[in-house]
This record gives sequence, C-alpha cells and structure tokens, in this order.
Amino acid sequence: MSVLVKPIISEKAGKLATLGKYVFEVQTKANASEIKKEIEKVYKVKVASVNTIRLHGKVRRQGRQVGRTANRKKAVVTLIPGQTIEGLSEPA
Repeated sequence: MSVLVKPIISEKAGKLATLGKYVFEVQTKANASEIKKEIEKVYKVKVASVNTIRLHGKVRRQGRQVGRTANRKKAVVTLIPGQTIEGLSEPA
C-alpha cells in the first residue's frame, strides 16, 4: 500500500510549488523517511527535506446528529534546487 494518498492542489500549494515545495496528503502512520523514499520513487526527483503536519478532524453537526471528519496528515516536501514535479505547480 502506498504511503501517498494524493497531492494537494490549492492556491497556497501552488505558491509553495514555485519555491520547490510540494504538498501531499499521506497516510497518518507514515514517517518522513518513508514519505521521502516514496516521492523519490514515484516522481523520480531528489528530496531535500520533508515536514509533516497532523490535522485533527473537526466536529460537524447535521441537526441533532454530531459527527467528526477524519484525521489527516500532510507532508510538505522540499526538492533540491532545480528540480520540479510536472503537473503539480499550477494552482487550481
């Protein structure tokens, strides 16, 4: 099973892409070294660093029913200068 869930394409992620940083949603149990290996294998680039952020789910209400959105984890991957990931640099 892949560590990467999906790339995050947003206006903020597009601005980071111009700086050589790309944002991905990853499995909650993945660590930085696993993320680095997966990015290098899938996109064939060299990774300089990986920073991870845990996002806790929010409480949502639908009338009387109370639920919660899922917990997620994001990774901000910095590539070595001069490398890019094609298709992920344009903001949505």
